Amino acid sequence: MSLPLTRKDLMIVNMGPQHPSMHGVLRLIVTLDGEDVIDCEPILGY
Repeated sequence: MSLPLTRKDLMIVNMGPQHPSMHGVLRLIVTLDGEDVIDCEPILGY
């Protein structure tokens, strides 16, 4: 018996940039599968 193929709907969330007076700005591009973090791409800059 084989398992049925299921479609995964991934959510891409843009977190940041954080408060501008913070030393060094951090922005995260987070890929979620429900509550599980699949990928996180940090972007450093101004």
